[in-house]
Amino acid sequence: MKNNQFAIIKRTHQQKINELTTIGFLTGEPTINVTSLWNQFLTLSFPETTDEETMQTNLENLLATPTKNLLQFILDDEPITTDIFYLVALQLLQFEPDVDFDLQHPLAAMETIQLPFLTATTWNESQLIDAWYLLLNTHTKNGQTYLDLLTARGFLTPLYALPATQKPIFFNGKALAVFDPVQLIREVVYVEAPLDTDNDGQADLLKVEILRPSDTNEGLKVPTVYTASPYNQGTNDEWGTKATHDVRVPIKHKTGQPDMNTTENFNQEFTTKHPSKEARTATETFTREASYTLNDYLAVRGFAVAYAAGIGTKDSDGIQTCGSPEQTIATIAVIEWLTGKRKAYTTRKGTTEIKAWWSNAKVGMTGRSYLGTLATAAATTGVEGLKTIISEAAISSWYDYYRENGLVIAPGGFQGEDADVLAAETMSRTKNPADYQQIKTYFNDYLTKMQSDMDRITGNYNGFWAQRNYRPDIKNINADIMMVQGLNDWNVKPNQVKALWDALSSVNVDRKLILHQGEHIYINAFRSIDYTDIVNLWLSNKLYDVDNDASQLPDLIVQDNVTPETWNTYAEWEENQPTELFTIGEQGLGTEKLTTSATVSFVDKCPNAEFEKFSKEPNNWQTDLAQPNDILQIHDPAKLRFMTVPLREDLLLRGTPTLKLSVSSSIDHGLISAQLIDFGLQKRFNISPTMLQKKGLQLGHQWREDDLREFTLAAKETDFKMISFGHINLQNRISPAQVDELIPNQLVDLQFDLQPIFHHIPAGHLIGLIVFGTDFSMTQLDNSEAIKYTIETNESSLIIPSVAPYSAES
Repeated sequence: MKNNQFAIIKRTHQQKINELTTIGFLTGEPTINVTSLWNQFLTLSFPETTDEETMQTNLENLLATPTKNLLQFILDDEPITTDIFYLVALQLLQFEPDVDFDLQHPLAAMETIQLPFLTATTWNESQLIDAWYLLLNTHTKNGQTYLDLLTARGFLTPLYALPATQKPIFFNGKALAVFDPVQLIREVVYVEAPLDTDNDGQADLLKVEILRPSDTNEGLKVPTVYTASPYNQGTNDEWGTKATHDVRVPIKHKTGQPDMNTTENFNQEFTTKHPSKEARTATETFTREASYTLNDYLAVRGFAVAYAAGIGTKDSDGIQTCGSPEQTIATIAVIEWLTGKRKAYTTRKGTTEIKAWWSNAKVGMTGRSYLGTLATAAATTGVEGLKTIISEAAISSWYDYYRENGLVIAPGGFQGEDADVLAAETMSRTKNPADYQQIKTYFNDYLTKMQSDMDRITGNYNGFWAQRNYRPDIKNINADIMMVQGLNDWNVKPNQVKALWDALSSVNVDRKLILHQGEHIYINAFRSIDYTDIVNLWLSNKLYDVDNDASQLPDLIVQDNVTPETWNTYAEWEENQPTELFTIGEQGLGTEKLTTSATVSFVDKCPNAEFEKFSKEPNNWQTDLAQPNDILQIHDPAKLRFMTVPLREDLLLRGTPTLKLSVSSSIDHGLISAQLIDFGLQKRFNISPTMLQKKGLQLGHQWREDDLREFTLAAKETDFKMISFGHINLQNRISPAQVDELIPNQLVDLQFDLQPIFHHIPAGHLIGLIVFGTDFSMTQLDNSEAIKYTIETNESSLIIPSVAPYSAES
């Protein structure tokens, strides 16, 4: 394995002494010598027992040298050496001799595994303190710091009893789990939002579930980690399935221009509650929230955690609107209550007001997918009190989620889903039947209008989608942002975060980005990267104002796609090192543009049997598409395949590729799809992370757990990997908000972006470009028209913004 830690910060020797004293490793009492101090550290590292005999057994079970156990070494009062200290350290970190390291060469293992270590010719107490401090911050074999491992075993439980005035406690700039999970306060409040989306004449109330340390009742003010999740109170999966759209729809000729005016207006005349009394204690609680394990980790480290499903969900008012401004307003209403600027009540009747008197008025938002999307939306409002968001796989424009360049496009794996389907699925007010009956007709009418406004007929960008585009408001962001994105996430695709990343370069906030090789997943339980530590460092700085150099974290961390457990740092997503690859003849792709004109053609049609098969099994279609002589190319080719010569060296491809084509259609409409392929026989990462240990990560002492995971190489080699793609309607070649005529058999020039990449392609591999029509995974499907597309190759090319020899650092 390889360890990658970015969240260990520098501390002075005196700061280390102070922090070790605070948590109990140093007592202030003098020690006889360095060995006795080490014995003190070691003894405290077995918090499960105070029994002397058991403690001796624990030390006997560890090796100090290849031939002597640790207890005997200490009794013999032998001098500590670097090799001896780290031989013991590796065992404390759960690494196994002869499996993970050689007993004779512990430092070689430290280097190979990439564990931080110190060296000294002669060890004294100061060096031992520095080394022990570093060890506590070092990751174990199972992906957590040694101090977090000790925490799970009960080391910090004596600190639960500290007075609230002495909490929270930070170690190496990160909050520690010194809050008793058994004593967490669970309460429900109902926040009043300044809108009426269900048209009942009253302001919508939003249910919020809160976990906070009991120390807040003793005067401790804490920040809040807030997750806005429309899924939190349940989903309507069957309704979603029934509402899913038929994708067997032919593309049609477009006339007219999209309507950029919005007609989505909600009732503006509504009343608010007039409470007659105020309470400090909520009257409603809950047993188990639908939690996020990263929030679970933070809940025992001095952060309140709040969950709100928002408008249109169980126990709240309003209706689901899928990304509209109203959903954003509802999202930030919770922040406004946490910062003292909005009212909340103990019940939905609204007779008793309750304030967030325990809040320090600083909020951070977390979450993936829709959850991260609402965090992004909230940040673009510039709402006061929102200090940071950690958005994972977040949408920045809903048009780019359900549409692309004038085409209806499915998020990966969800053919037929659209905004109305998602609104229906998350309208969990249905879980309270009597409550839902009051607004059932109104919501069904709203869905009918939504289906018209979102326009699956043309796929154009219109006023409906403009309302759901957060990018124009990125300039308003004043919260620092940490983003996480999978480079193989075809659900919320990489262009969503790339747009946010690029726009934030001109906004005066801290921005950080982590790119991993996964699909639509969380990464907080990965073994090879200290993501949870990074988040802890970040939030301790942003929400508690701890001076911990969080802003000095790498701006961009990228997981390598060739070597497992390898994470590299860069300053930017792309550098100004563009390469233009020209299509050559019928199959070539190279850097030299031909001067002679040539055309190649394909027909967007396949045999009916294959069409039916591919419609049901798009993964089989993808495999066939990449092959040189498949059913799509045997007769009239249904694709064009261009490839470079084998690469002479490893290259790093970065940025958003742009495809330029001179193309014609045999009729007055059409679409072009393209894929960028890494061709070459290689063992690649498995599609999904491998579970290394079920519930292998303890998030606190006798608290919750998470499954330890990691990306591993597949057992078998594959000969290709699709790394990017793009689609465009030939009538939207200028803009998705502009329709142009398409004259049959007349060449038009167009260019469109593919999905952003950050890809390490090994020597001997080939860069491939496949141009085709119907994408069975994402576009609408039709096999009736047999549209012929012709491309003029000497006027067509692929531009990759940054191509350079592979390097682990920019």
